Amino acid sequence: MRKIVLKRKKAKRSIRTIIIMWFLLLSLLPLIFVAYYSSVKYEQAIDKELLQRLSVNSREIEVILADFKSGLQVRRDRYLKDPYLVYNLSISDRQTLNQLASEYIMQEFSSELIFFNRDARQVSKVIKNDKNDVITVSGGSEATFLSEKYISVLKTSKDIPILEYANDRILLTLLSRVNNQSKKTIGYIQQKIYLDSAFINRLKNRLKLEFVVGKEDTTIILASFKGWQDAGVSSKIQSVAYSKDPIVEVPIKNIPYGFYVSFMEWGHSRFLLSLGVSKSDSREVLKNINLAYFSVVGVVIIFLIILVVITSKWILAPLNNLVDALHSFESQEQAVTIPVKNDTEIGLLTESFNQMSINISQARNDLKKKVQDLEAANRELKETQKKLVHSAKMISLGELVAGVAHELNNPISFIYSNMSYLRDYSAKLIDLVRSASQEPATLEKKKAEVEFEYIVSDLPKLISSCEEGARRTRDIVLGLRNFSRIDESQIKEVDIRETIDATLNLLQGELKNRIEVKKDYEPIPPIKCFASQLSQVFVNLLSNAIQAIPGSGTIWIHVSLIREKENWVQISIQDSGNGITPEHLDKIFDPFFTTKGVGQGTGLGLSITYGIIQKHGGDIQVKSQVGVGTEFIIQLPIEPKLNKKA
Repeated sequence: MRKIVLKRKKAKRSIRTIIIMWFLLLSLLPLIFVAYYSSVKYEQAIDKELLQRLSVNSREIEVILADFKSGLQVRRDRYLKDPYLVYNLSISDRQTLNQLASEYIMQEFSSELIFFNRDARQVSKVIKNDKNDVITVSGGSEATFLSEKYISVLKTSKDIPILEYANDRILLTLLSRVNNQSKKTIGYIQQKIYLDSAFINRLKNRLKLEFVVGKEDTTIILASFKGWQDAGVSSKIQSVAYSKDPIVEVPIKNIPYGFYVSFMEWGHSRFLLSLGVSKSDSREVLKNINLAYFSVVGVVIIFLIILVVITSKWILAPLNNLVDALHSFESQEQAVTIPVKNDTEIGLLTESFNQMSINISQARNDLKKKVQDLEAANRELKETQKKLVHSAKMISLGELVAGVAHELNNPISFIYSNMSYLRDYSAKLIDLVRSASQEPATLEKKKAEVEFEYIVSDLPKLISSCEEGARRTRDIVLGLRNFSRIDESQIKEVDIRETIDATLNLLQGELKNRIEVKKDYEPIPPIKCFASQLSQVFVNLLSNAIQAIPGSGTIWIHVSLIREKENWVQISIQDSGNGITPEHLDKIFDPFFTTKGVGQGTGLGLSITYGIIQKHGGDIQVKSQVGVGTEFIIQLPIEPKLNKKA
């Protein structure tokens, strides 16, 4: 193809230089960068300071919880030194214990005090409400017992911190064992602190923060502000609890708050505590800074827009002409050229476009011709391929028919040879019956002449032999009918085991007196498939297995369900033949690849087999070792997604 090459010219004026001068003059990028960088850094500084403050407050609350635990332990030890308490607990005196518990709880910060006897049964329970009123809770008609899990732990531990959840509060519990002077357990004491709205509001007033309390799985229980259920707090708190971002923003009464999420430990359990502080003041300062920066940038952008409008005709008009020419070139077969109107890089681009248009037009014409040649070659190749595939099928069918004909000849010949004896026996028996009716006296003599006793003993054997030959002939014909189904283009449910048995019947002539077939069929459901195509697969694989065994040998067939794949079956066909060499193993499914001699194979049998298995959505694998044998493993879905028109 001849190409027209134009000598490249150097531009007298550079558009790059003009563009650089514009941006340097306007300083657009530096201004935008400074505005954006300052805004981002200031906001990061605000968030950093906010994070530092909230993390310090979080550690302060951890100290408060630690003080709660140590305070409960100190008061518990004080209670256990009271012999009056130990005695009344050992005898389960409910009234005295209620009185002692009421006195104890008034002197401490816990909200509940419960006593259990040595049988872990609740004998006393008092509650202190928000107004510091002590309420004695009666046991009611049903007894309350401690969990066996806690009792087993307390056998080796002095106390257990327990974290419990209520509808609107968290209960911090310390369960302790009570021993007498002989170190025997006489009961248990349970101290509880309520983390409720009153506690959260006290923290709010003290630290000037907002609080959200929830379970370890981030389920929110209560908060220090109203309307937290409708503020989307739960989803946002959960998002920050499982992300790397330490701060999440939550609007409270249209005021942005930054919340920090931490998990507070109580014994071996944790609960969620989120602390929030207002960001309105810092946002207002940031808003003013951003307004100043972006006002300057906005003025510069307006000035730039005016410049672009003025210079667009000078710079963009040639580019627009070039774009129009490109669009026109896409819809035309001939080359498109545009006039060169300036001496800048755009002028060089226009000249290059004209040259490219001419070259592409010539290449199009050459490509069309080559495409036409390739299409003709492709059609010829497809026709040849169809003929080769048909030839392979006919060769396979010819070999199968030859074997079946030989196999049919034996039982039919045996039946034919027996028919002469049957004809002779029937004639003699008919003659004997006539003699018996006409001359009864000569019956014994006539029986001796026709050898009646021999006929009686031999006739059932002849009939049984004919029946056996007819049964064998019927099985072979049935196998042929199953193999040559007229409904091969239809999808139907087929028992794979019956299909394999029908194929073995067709190949019985090649197997007889030489190869032993060992079958291991597990229960499997019928599968949906193109029945005739699967029959072709088994004929190909079993024929190859027979041909791979030079003398006597064995073929193993195993059918089972695949445990690793639900609703899949597996068929294994293994022979004791010569095996396949490693260099041939990777090529056996390639079309036209064969290790047989000239005229003995087309190399399409396994290729067709592979295509049929793939069309059924399955997989076929091969394992082989030279001198040991070959195994083909087929895996098929029970209900494959098949095209009914395939």
